[in-house]
Amino acid sequence: MSSNAVHVPVMLQRCLDMLAPALARPGAVVVDCTLGLGGHSEALLRTFPDVRLIALDRDPAALKLSGERLAPYGDRATLVHAVYDELPEVLARLGVPRVQGVLFDLGVSSMQLDEAERGFAYAQDAPLDMRMDQTTGISAAEVLNTYPPGELVRILRTYGEEKFARKIVDAVVRERAKEPFRNSARLVELIREALPQAAKRTGGNPAKRTFQALRIEVNGELTVLERAIPAAVAALAVGGRIAVLSYHSLEDRLVKQVLAAGAETTAPPGLPVVPERYQPRLKLLTRGAELPTEQEVAENRRAAPARLRGAERIREEANEGTH
Repeated sequence: MSSNAVHVPVMLQRCLDMLAPALARPGAVVVDCTLGLGGHSEALLRTFPDVRLIALDRDPAALKLSGERLAPYGDRATLVHAVYDELPEVLARLGVPRVQGVLFDLGVSSMQLDEAERGFAYAQDAPLDMRMDQTTGISAAEVLNTYPPGELVRILRTYGEEKFARKIVDAVVRERAKEPFRNSARLVELIREALPQAAKRTGGNPAKRTFQALRIEVNGELTVLERAIPAAVAALAVGGRIAVLSYHSLEDRLVKQVLAAGAETTAPPGLPVVPERYQPRLKLLTRGAELPTEQEVAENRRAAPARLRGAERIREEANEGTH
């Protein structure tokens, strides 16, 4: 596919630099939790010639394409069909107790956006599917056609941060009673008509927030992420590092909360000396979230909303490693 050749992984050099100190160790293992087209994975294998890569993706099509791309690296790369919150099971199955690096790139893969028939993009008409793994789960059309109105409003407000959720859902409920939704163009048109004039003049395609909300719901993205980030931190060896690229405030907030909690002391207030078991487990590697440079956005417009956060594991849990 042509997008493979031109696709520039988001903030690639900064991710590599962030993980580098941990991946210089002999026998280092790095996990790419979001393989996609394999751009970050290939760069990791190329930049760190001794590192072993474990890469996860829930999309069988992505695994096939990346498998071809990473084939030259032979058994240094292990590709697994899994959702990233299944990381502990994957590592257990592979007999890898601890890893030195973990990378998450939470953006929708270019491949999914570029293939019209997957229904992720609001710019072209396609079946309303949006499943990252098309072998399982319910489609975006099913969500629109079957969810109670209150639930749809909650999804649009929470996952899409859509101020006009109620207006859009009222229109959806009215329309789905006449005929179920199947394709994206009809939904885009309905959103255009439902929004007040002023709302249409700002912030790009008015359907963007609704499509984001549906995608997150269909793929359980935030639920999965809530389990995945703590699991990834737990999988890090001392000295190991995690780098996370997120693309909207909900993801970024979740990542921030987990990393910030790990970087705080858990001691009760007022202790003159903080015992080892209450010391922070993580050291933050970014002040707030790092944003892409203008040049990075020029090279890849999909980098524009990206936020990068990272942390280093500096201590075992009191109860880890003792059993």
